[in-house]
Amino acid sequence: MPDDAPLHYQTIQQVASKIAAGTLSPVALTRAMLERMECIDPLVKSYATVMREHALAAAATAEAEIRAGRYRGPLHGVPIAVKDLCYTSGVRTMGGTPVRKDFVPSFDATVVAKLAQAGAVLLGKLNLTEGAMAGYHPSFDVPMNPWDRSRWTGVSSSGSGVATAAGLCFGSLGSDTGGSIRYPSSANGIVGLKPTYGRVSRHGVLPLAESLDHVGPMTRSVADAAIIFDVIAGPDSNDPTSLREPIESAVASLGLGVEGLRIGLDRDYALTGTDPLAAAAIEAALKPLTDQGARVVEVRMPDHEGIIPAWLVLCASEAAAAHSANFPSRAAEYGPYFREFLEFGAAASPARLAEARAFRAAFSSRFHLLLEGIDALVCPGGGPQFLTSRELLCSSMTTIVEAGLANLATHEPPLKGHAVFTIPMNFAGTPAIGLPCGFASNGMPYGIQFAGPRLSEAVLCRIAQAYESATTWHLRHPDLDCSDGP
Repeated sequence: MPDDAPLHYQTIQQVASKIAAGTLSPVALTRAMLERMECIDPLVKSYATVMREHALAAAATAEAEIRAGRYRGPLHGVPIAVKDLCYTSGVRTMGGTPVRKDFVPSFDATVVAKLAQAGAVLLGKLNLTEGAMAGYHPSFDVPMNPWDRSRWTGVSSSGSGVATAAGLCFGSLGSDTGGSIRYPSSANGIVGLKPTYGRVSRHGVLPLAESLDHVGPMTRSVADAAIIFDVIAGPDSNDPTSLREPIESAVASLGLGVEGLRIGLDRDYALTGTDPLAAAAIEAALKPLTDQGARVVEVRMPDHEGIIPAWLVLCASEAAAAHSANFPSRAAEYGPYFREFLEFGAAASPARLAEARAFRAAFSSRFHLLLEGIDALVCPGGGPQFLTSRELLCSSMTTIVEAGLANLATHEPPLKGHAVFTIPMNFAGTPAIGLPCGFASNGMPYGIQFAGPRLSEAVLCRIAQAYESATTWHLRHPDLDCSDGP
């Protein structure tokens, strides 16, 4: 990012270097971000709760520590935000549903505590779909794409994607159960890293589906994603699924290059049934990598027919279990989409669940085998940013699904559903990183995704950094100012 870029669009790396050098005050930076949020967020509706006083107090503490020579690292004094699934002590955590509108946790989620330990300044909590699925509750704000407010924002971690893209925080946390870090990253033109399952603790994060949920960073550069990942990754005794394996620093790996790395490409999977211009952007993205010494190898994606129905039944049944304290006893308080989704999950038969679990196990085994032979698999990061509306996004599951299928069918030939590019990594629990790789003629971003073997976050960041350093897509930002009407 050029140093003359507006401060709110600079990277964590840039503002951190200024904070460390004493040329940028964390308090002044936080005040500037809060002023921008007050002006811009009414246009894009990314924040569920703004923690103004908390943020200013944290910034003042950071500033005093840094002046005293106790600099903690590149997040110290940097304003960030988290998805409103993450517990924040003394601050409401609603999860996009009025069933939890009065829920105030007594402790911080592990990821929030780790960000605080790194000295980050928490600006607030970000909007999301109800329960982190695909529809919004009618009584909650629906985030709007800062590139075009009539376009899709990428479902669950939409507030995280919008706030990061719009310069309303320097980075954010999202969660990903079937693509909800990668969809909004693609839709909003930013970087999103879904870690290996268990690499980042989910303690104190409201669940959608326990066996599928992941928490990870969303930023405006690959290096920034690596910075946040290094802070939040690691074992947690409070999360029995957290991994104990040693962590390879993603930040330390960034300068290692891609010489000799193998990028797997299944042309039929990645390019057939994809928007032709998006497919061309993905093919074009391979050249900067091969120019730097990477090798593209032809691979074959395991048969994934039936993966979406299997994911739906597993996700919905786990969601029904997660909401059993309130559903169905308070079913009327849920919005139309999530209520229908929970009903679907609660009705899943043991036989159907067993069939879905068997499908997941068999597919994941084949997918792991594919990934063992390469360093990364390349494919789209999401689908087209179709025209949408608040009315549609707050409607029933049936209505939203039918509208999505109708949108895919308007293309000639019809496009694949974007979930085929994201669910495999949730089923297998393997990491993936998405980042911008171009823009459509209507000004909307295209996203590319690199998926790697288990615990390969550092390698994925190397690959993404090599691509980003050879391109300029990450330097483009939405043109938003306070003169824009709501």
